[in-house]
Amino acid sequence: MLFSLKKLFTTNPKSIFFKLHHLTFYSSLPSSSTNFDTQLYHSNLIKNGFAQMLNVNNYLLNLYLKDHDFKDARKLFDEIPDRDVRTWTILIAGFARYGRHGIALDYFTDMRNEGIVAPNAFTLSSVFKCCACVNNGLQMGKATHGWIMINGIDMDVALQNSILDLYAKCGVFDYVNRLFKLMDDKDSTSWNIMMAAKLSEGDMRKCLEFFRSLPIKSVSSWNTIIDGLMQYGLERNALELLYEMVKIGPAFDKVTFSISLVLASMLKSLELGRQIHGRLLRVGMNEDSFAITALIDMYCKCWKMDKASTIFQEFRRIGYKGSHDDLMAQTVSWSTMIAGYVQNGMMKDALDRFSFMVHEKVEVDVYTLTSILTASADVAFLELGKQIHARIVKLGQDVDVCLCSSIIDMYAKCGKLNEAWLFFQQTQTRNVVLWSVMIASYAVHGKGEEAIELFELMQNEGVMPNGVSFVALLTACNHAGLIKEGCEYFRMMIEVYGIRPEVEHFSCMVDLFGRAGHLKESENFIYKSGISNLREVWKAFLSSCWLHKNIELANSISKKLLELEPHETDSYVLLSNTYSAIDNWAEAAQLRRLMHERKVKKLPGQSWI
Repeated sequence: MLFSLKKLFTTNPKSIFFKLHHLTFYSSLPSSSTNFDTQLYHSNLIKNGFAQMLNVNNYLLNLYLKDHDFKDARKLFDEIPDRDVRTWTILIAGFARYGRHGIALDYFTDMRNEGIVAPNAFTLSSVFKCCACVNNGLQMGKATHGWIMINGIDMDVALQNSILDLYAKCGVFDYVNRLFKLMDDKDSTSWNIMMAAKLSEGDMRKCLEFFRSLPIKSVSSWNTIIDGLMQYGLERNALELLYEMVKIGPAFDKVTFSISLVLASMLKSLELGRQIHGRLLRVGMNEDSFAITALIDMYCKCWKMDKASTIFQEFRRIGYKGSHDDLMAQTVSWSTMIAGYVQNGMMKDALDRFSFMVHEKVEVDVYTLTSILTASADVAFLELGKQIHARIVKLGQDVDVCLCSSIIDMYAKCGKLNEAWLFFQQTQTRNVVLWSVMIASYAVHGKGEEAIELFELMQNEGVMPNGVSFVALLTACNHAGLIKEGCEYFRMMIEVYGIRPEVEHFSCMVDLFGRAGHLKESENFIYKSGISNLREVWKAFLSSCWLHKNIELANSISKKLLELEPHETDSYVLLSNTYSAIDNWAEAAQLRRLMHERKVKKLPGQSWI
């Protein structure tokens, strides 16, 4: 200890507050040792007669809450005879701070029912924060707001912001607009709440207007608007604002770095990611766990797994100090690295990394399990998939939709369609995601009629199909040669469900006609649908031409693909194969020279044994 207990507990009441301040040092220690020390000091305070002082009890109450020792905090609170508003506020705010919103609201109700002490602005701000986070919190929030108005309590800007935030999070936007107009004093938090409200409404134009109207644009304001644009798929607009922030705005904080790295990942922009990485190093924030995890993810998404691995290894060396946040960051970084290997097709590396993760006794979260099941499915590693499934059952792991769909997909891709169906039947909540995965599983096994039966059963159970459901259904019709049914479902998707066809749907229809040998119908469908600019549909058509050995048409399509994507390796390889098939070696050689001139390199063939 930094000082002896004998010296700490003197009989001089005036020195007690100075000595209690030393206890805040222990709030950074692991929870178990902190609780022990706080309890020890509490017992000595009782022995020395200081426990009767209200200010001492309030300070101890705050320490117990900081230590997450909620049981002793509640016990101490019950033992305090004459509680003041600070006592109640410390308890309510403490529970609110650590996510115990329901308990905090229960204590606020007790405070109101007791009627001895009136809440102050700090108490009420915590109450509104809790109301925004619980079911039916809006009703209690409205009642509390009404009580404030009836009793004429002065509201500072912080309290008004907490009310504004409650209404915004509960989606009561007319209240938000009305209250914002009535506020005499508005700070940057007020404007940020309004921007977030407009984002929730989907009104990006109004949100940008609020941002431009801000008298002072704080870093949180920039973070809110950039993140909002990303959420609505406006990555280019977000990038423009990010560059504007660099030019005229405030310095990046941790949140800005994380958001900007996610933006680089979404845009697959390695250059942007490197610029952010450089700025991260310059400001000395290269040890922040959230920013580093976002950095690893960015390099994974930009296909730079060697760079991601280097950063990951360095983070492992310096990043974990044993706190709860560090342990969580450790799990997230491992999960991100494994997911990166899976996304880049490096399944063996993903499985090796997972094996090492288990060996190192790092906590395995649901996202890691989902990634490993995906890897097991892609390499048909049934034994590992079964072990993961058994682990989930044995440990009672929370199984979300993504994990359930990965288990079904794993069994299906490993040739165990019956096991996939049995697991599907056991799931408690069969939503559109699980139905779509199950339909797709039957589709890839060539069981088109069974897939159609599943689709009809899904409709009968009242589950609304989405675009992915129809991709799976059209794939099933494709593999089973069900042209009539495929055309009917394509029409149903548009006319009945109002789903706009994407490139995957068009490719399925082109392949549906082509596989059946209806090459002319396939070509007519492309031009009639106005999709002749999509290279994916031409690739599907080309596959059918090769299947039916129509070399002349394949040659024509290969040239069209080369026009659409002059820098893609596949286009050159496909056209070269076409020339070789008709013994036109001169054209094939000319094409190889063109690849050399344009610096287009063919990836070498690989085999998995």
